[in-house]
Amino acid sequence: MSFPFKKIALIGKHKNLEVQEPLLELAEYLTNHNYVVVIDELTASQMPDSAYSGLTLKEIGEQVDLAVVIGGDGTMLNIVRQLSAYNVPLIGVNQGRLGFLTDLSTDTMLETISAMLDGQYIAERRMLLNADVLRNKKCSFNSLAFNDVVMHRGVGSGMIEFEVRINDEYVYSLRSDGLIVATPTGSTAYALSSGGPILYPSLDLIALVPVCPHTLSNRPIIIGPEASVEILIHCSTEVRVHCDSHSCFDLRHADRIIVQRYPKTVKLLHPKDHNYYRMLREKLGWSGFP
Repeated sequence: MSFPFKKIALIGKHKNLEVQEPLLELAEYLTNHNYVVVIDELTASQMPDSAYSGLTLKEIGEQVDLAVVIGGDGTMLNIVRQLSAYNVPLIGVNQGRLGFLTDLSTDTMLETISAMLDGQYIAERRMLLNADVLRNKKCSFNSLAFNDVVMHRGVGSGMIEFEVRINDEYVYSLRSDGLIVATPTGSTAYALSSGGPILYPSLDLIALVPVCPHTLSNRPIIIGPEASVEILIHCSTEVRVHCDSHSCFDLRHADRIIVQRYPKTVKLLHPKDHNYYRMLREKLGWSGFP
C-alpha cells in the first residue's frame, strides 16, 4: 500500500444521482489539498460536465493508491470483487441502510478522510472466497465472493438434496432450501439471518450455514481457511448458486460447487476510532439493561 496517498479514485453507486453531490464535494476537497483525483467511468458517465478523468476499474486498480467508495454495502461488495487482484486499499462512505462495510458518514466525510489521509486509520485485511461450478468435469462458472457463496432453491421448487464434502471427506447429505458458505465479513449478512454465528471480520475462517434444513440437527459448521468445500447436487428442479448476490448460475443434477479461499485479500481502511463491537451494537440494535 502506498502511503502517503497521492492518486485517489472515487467510485459511486451506479445510477444513483444522490451520490454525485458528496462525490464532487470530496473530489474538490482532495484536489484543493493537492491529491490527484480520478472517478470510475460509470460514475463519470453520469456527470458529463465533470473535470475529472473517468477510468475503468482495471485502470483504477493499476494506477491509484487508494479508492473511496460512496454508496452502500452492495456497492462495496461489487467493487471489492473487481479490485481484489490489485491490492488497492478501500474506504467506504455509507449512503445505504446498514453500512457494515461503508462505515463513514457523508456528514463527517471530509473531516474523517482528511485525518485518514494523514495516517490516522486502522488497516484491516479480509478474505474472499472463490467458487467454481464443475459440470461434466469442466468449469462452467467461476466467481469471487466477499460475503458468501449461496446455493438456494427457486421460488416454485422443493427442497434441494445434496451432499457436502470438506477436503474430499464426506460430511453429510442434506435436504434443505440451500446452503451458505460465508466469510467472516458475510457472517453478518444472509448467514446471520439463517442462524449462523458472527465471526470477527479479520479472522481467516469459513462458515457453512444450512438454510431451513429438513433435519434440525444440521447446524452451522466453522472450518479453517485452507479447507476445500465441495457441494454435490443430487436432486433439484430449480436451484442457483449466487456469489454476493451479484453473479449467479443455474445448477443441474450432478453439478459440483467447489468453494475455496481466494489467495488474495482485501485491505479496508477504517477511522482511528473504529470499533467493531460498537458497530455491531449500533447496526443490530443491541443494548444494555433497560
